[in-house]
Amino acid sequence: MCGIVGYIGDREAEEILVKGLERLEYRGYDSAGVAVVEAGGAAPEGAAGNGAVGDGQAKGGAAAIPSGRLAVRKKKGKVGQLREALGGTNGPRGGGLRGSVGIGHTRWATHGAPSDVNAHPHTPPDGRFALVHNGIIENYAALKERLQEKGREFESSTDTEVLVHLIDDVQQATGLPLEEAVRQALTQTVGAYGIVVASAENPDFLIAARNGSPLILGVGDDGEHFIGSDAAPLIEHTRQVVYLEDGEMAVVRRDGYDVKTIEGADLEKEIHELEWDLEEIEKGGYEHFMLKEIMEQPTALEDCMRGRINPDKGQVLLGGLTEVMDRLGSADRVILVACGTSWHAALVGEYLIESLAKVPVEVEYASEFRYREPILREGDVVIAISQSGETADTLAAVREAQERGALALGVCNVVGSTIARETDAGVYLHAGPEIGVASTKAFTCQVCVLAMIALAMAEGRTLADDQMQAHLDALAGVPDKVRTELKRDEEVADLAKVYRYAANFLYLGRGYNFPVALEGALKLKEISYIHAEGYPAAEMKHGPIALIDRFMPVVFIAMKDSTYDKVVSNIEEVAARDGAVIAITNADNHELDDLCEYVMRVPETMEYLSPLLTVVPLQLMSYHMAVMRGCDVDQPRNLAKSVTVE
Repeated sequence: MCGIVGYIGDREAEEILVKGLERLEYRGYDSAGVAVVEAGGAAPEGAAGNGAVGDGQAKGGAAAIPSGRLAVRKKKGKVGQLREALGGTNGPRGGGLRGSVGIGHTRWATHGAPSDVNAHPHTPPDGRFALVHNGIIENYAALKERLQEKGREFESSTDTEVLVHLIDDVQQATGLPLEEAVRQALTQTVGAYGIVVASAENPDFLIAARNGSPLILGVGDDGEHFIGSDAAPLIEHTRQVVYLEDGEMAVVRRDGYDVKTIEGADLEKEIHELEWDLEEIEKGGYEHFMLKEIMEQPTALEDCMRGRINPDKGQVLLGGLTEVMDRLGSADRVILVACGTSWHAALVGEYLIESLAKVPVEVEYASEFRYREPILREGDVVIAISQSGETADTLAAVREAQERGALALGVCNVVGSTIARETDAGVYLHAGPEIGVASTKAFTCQVCVLAMIALAMAEGRTLADDQMQAHLDALAGVPDKVRTELKRDEEVADLAKVYRYAANFLYLGRGYNFPVALEGALKLKEISYIHAEGYPAAEMKHGPIALIDRFMPVVFIAMKDSTYDKVVSNIEEVAARDGAVIAITNADNHELDDLCEYVMRVPETMEYLSPLLTVVPLQLMSYHMAVMRGCDVDQPRNLAKSVTVE
């Protein structure tokens, strides 16, 4: 949630910033803005409005800024509306902002409703600098009260403006350079932040600082530097990046950068190379990123398994876990922590690890884990699952586990993310960038990784060689089975036409497919705004059956596995009450045809791998229903791709 982009170099900053914000739209936001340090001279038309500060026309009637001016534009709504406010075309334009240093932001409202005033960037009264901020300043109320006692007035409802006034107050009281005032102000704040500051008085630098909210510094050629809250706005310009850690601050100049701790200690930072390609964050001819990512799942699963499984030898090799494999295999207990879709993958992982490796597993909401005084022992292993690797609650759970002596492992998609860096070991998904807010290919790759972890734990312990080979053969065959499913996209679209106006859905499954029922319901409500609930099928009689009537579709995952007969009994109970039944079952199973209004068929596989197949038609159904209802599929309302605040 929220997005940050910064630029310093020789090119016009405005288009780089706006294009960068467009790359960050998938994170979820409700307003957008930019600030550009322009050369001195007459302000462009309208520059002093909507938060802009022109030369000789600073906010509050302050004196002119001799070294330049800081022009700000910010708008409630989409980046496209901001682009229109800037002139509407690419490159330098009449009414646009001209300068080679600037910052931009997409805001997801926390303090104060979405509005032009609450949008970022924020400036102090005299407009000397502008600041963008991801995160939450937890002690903002106390700081604001103290600043108000000094006579300071606030225009917005945000915690971010409080930080701006605090920096300004420190600088005015001490006469410190801006970077030192920022450093001192941050020592007084409690909470999470990723901030970037641009200065009108010093147009040759940017200041960036991080604590709990990710920031990446991109190192370009010929004196260009970029800053982003993730890699998306950087990849078009550079692959060379520096990851800021919590408690670090960077001063970025045209000729280089310095990184220090918030306390002022110098740091040497390693430069990393991004693995993503620009094409991977483009739609590639698809109407939406979500559809593209659904269709990419066969390839994503192949990439996820590549070099990690050897069916011929019956071996699983997870290089990121090599050094901890003995401890993982002998674990007394495994605790999986995650949020949202990743939590559903963790539930599948519970079944996988307990069934294959015979190790006790608990699944925890990461958001609740550290607040209930969890009992952890040295023999426990905590596995944190997160697509972005930046989920605030999941990261907090990792730190809690490490403080209590448990081995903390990570399963995430983004190379160099905070969870990837802070866990003791881990496994990358290699799913490629996932831009759509509703997770699809990351979910299937998470389940795939958890299956490989379970098999690695079982190898030589609970599974004989011939059993391992059979399991790995089945796993290796999944991508082609998913390809077969995706050829039925039009069939699923026809089904979606029938049910798109339903107000409520119920999703039911048992065993390995109970978590898939939860995931199917989540996908539908995320992007189509239809109320949907997932339940274990046996729990239907304990309440939800009261809701069933002709107008409430019920989706059953009814694979011919160890729970099939029980699920069929549940289907009959719904049918007896005139419920509308949609079933997902095996490709050759026609036993349900007379009981159901629609049957979606998936290829055969081993029972424990069925979630990798049964989830696909549910993803497609949610997608098509959302499109038919006119919903914003890739950027559903109120949601963010990466939840970086608690």
